Amino acid sequence: MEPSSPLRLFLSSISFSASKSCGEGFILFNPIGFVFLIHLLVVAVSAGNDIHPGDSEALLRFKSAVSDPSGSLSGWRTGSTCDLWPGLLCSNRTGRVIRLNLPSCSLQGPLHPSVCALPALQSISLSGNRLSGEIPACLGDLRSLETLDLRGNLLSGAVPLSLSGLPRLQHVDLSRNELSGTIPCFSAAAATLSFVDLSVNSLSGGIPSCISRLRSLNVLNLSVNSFRSPLPPFLRFSSELAVLDLHSNDLSGRIPVELSDSGSSSGLVFLDLSFNRFSGEISAGVFELRLLQAVILSHNSLSGDIPASVGNLTNLQVLDLSVNSLSGSIPLSLVGCFQLVELKLKANNLSGSLHPELDALSSLRILDLSDNRISGEIPLPLAGCKSLEIVDLSRNAFTGEFADAFLKWTGLRMLSLAGNNFQGELPSWIFSFDNLRVLNLSRNNFSGAIPESVLNADSVLARGGDPPGLFLEFHPVVVVSIEIAPENRQLGFSYDLLSVVTIDLSGNYLSGEIPAGLLSLKGVEYLNLSYNSFSGGIPSGWANMSALRSLDLSHNSLSGQIPADISDLENLTFLNLSYNCLTGSVPEKKRIWSFQGAFVGNPGLCGEGCSGNDIPVPVVSDGEEFMSMTAFAVSAGMSFYLSIGALFLWPQSRNYVLRPWKPES
Repeated sequence: MEPSSPLRLFLSSISFSASKSCGEGFILFNPIGFVFLIHLLVVAVSAGNDIHPGDSEALLRFKSAVSDPSGSLSGWRTGSTCDLWPGLLCSNRTGRVIRLNLPSCSLQGPLHPSVCALPALQSISLSGNRLSGEIPACLGDLRSLETLDLRGNLLSGAVPLSLSGLPRLQHVDLSRNELSGTIPCFSAAAATLSFVDLSVNSLSGGIPSCISRLRSLNVLNLSVNSFRSPLPPFLRFSSELAVLDLHSNDLSGRIPVELSDSGSSSGLVFLDLSFNRFSGEISAGVFELRLLQAVILSHNSLSGDIPASVGNLTNLQVLDLSVNSLSGSIPLSLVGCFQLVELKLKANNLSGSLHPELDALSSLRILDLSDNRISGEIPLPLAGCKSLEIVDLSRNAFTGEFADAFLKWTGLRMLSLAGNNFQGELPSWIFSFDNLRVLNLSRNNFSGAIPESVLNADSVLARGGDPPGLFLEFHPVVVVSIEIAPENRQLGFSYDLLSVVTIDLSGNYLSGEIPAGLLSLKGVEYLNLSYNSFSGGIPSGWANMSALRSLDLSHNSLSGQIPADISDLENLTFLNLSYNCLTGSVPEKKRIWSFQGAFVGNPGLCGEGCSGNDIPVPVVSDGEEFMSMTAFAVSAGMSFYLSIGALFLWPQSRNYVLRPWKPES
């Protein structure tokens, strides 16, 4: 119902009234309208909150088409005012619905075309429901539509081409659905559209060059789809683009020399082209985009040297070029990226040695150079990177000994030097880091005894980290979360280290007895001392290590009897004491006999209750021993992936979660 003329000035000042949306509501108004409030309040509220009859009829058709198990739409009734219809925002002047806001309301069923009969609609937010079927093409008739947020539903079919005709469109989020086909150009909104997220669907074809004509585009996320072919050579975005995320597609060819039509003046701060099939050298032009704060090009087939121009990126915080075929040495110019927080270059063909000048990266928290051919000693100045928390130098050709200078890494959470040529004795401080969760020194040339002098009672190794079983993964996973604020284009960085609490000293030349103090590290879940030269008896006190899930003491020279309290470890899922010189009987508890292959290669061992060697321990083949370890690994992996599966909605093992800013619905 149109309000009478005496109210028009007041109602133009108080623009909208709103109702609650699944528990949330708001009112937008101009305080100037309070000049008339005393005289006109009763009339204004009663008149302005009436819903236009045509809109109420369309909404009731929408209600009848969906299942509403949570009762979110129970307040939608004929005759009630707008403020009593949950999820609606109405114009007080016309009574027309301008916002439909029902996120995470458990709605099921089709997105009914009756929504298209709301001609004044400016915003549709139905994210996080279970709406299915196709997106109605008639949405293209909503000429006032600015926001379309349907993310996290079960919608299928194509993205309607009719959306290209919406001239006021600003925000489109259709991510995490089951959409297929190609994408429209949104050509009518070239001057207004700032946010497009079509990620985690089954969209295919090529990425059209017309998408770069969206001159106001700030965020473009087309990741986790099936886009193929090279990127168009003329795909150059405006300086407004801050986020370009194309990861986990089937894109190939070379990375374009120019991604921005403004060159070094580009506003791009986040670039992710990982998990594709890009090849060739990395164009130096990529590192001319001087505002870049995150460059993620991992899991491609890139080759050649890392361009020296990377040092131009003085704002860079995240650089991930891992799992490619890059060669040469790490460029010295990298020290120009003095704000770098994460540097991942793993699984390439990099060689040479580390530059001492890398100590200039004082903000560096994650350093992963694993699976390369880097050699030489770790330069002592690198200890100046006091912010380091994750250090993975495994499977290279590093040499040398531990230096006390590395005690400066006070926040260390993970240290992996596995598969190198380090030598010398383990330092007395090796277990002293407060937050150390993963220590992997396996397959090196360390010798001497395990130090016992410094065991930090307040450390994660001693007191434990997460509750046992929350994460169970042998190969630690670092999950990085990146948030981007549009108002100042600043990148927020955080990460989680997901792994069992690990000590792995296997495959060295360590000797002497296993110190009893090691058993005071009750937070350890995975302990591997195999393939060394330990001698003497296995110490007692295993009951202290109640979190222990895997114990491997195989292939040493341990003697004496098996301590009975090993069989009391309730969380133990893998045990290997094979190929030692153990004697006597295996503890009587039946559970310990379930570890096939655990006792093979100990001719002095006998079965439960025996007095000598009259009941030999069953001989288990190496194949069965391998199968036992494999079963444990499978169990570990299942536990891990069930724990964090909600983080990853794509098949690849991806370790980044991008959370770009989205306007409130």
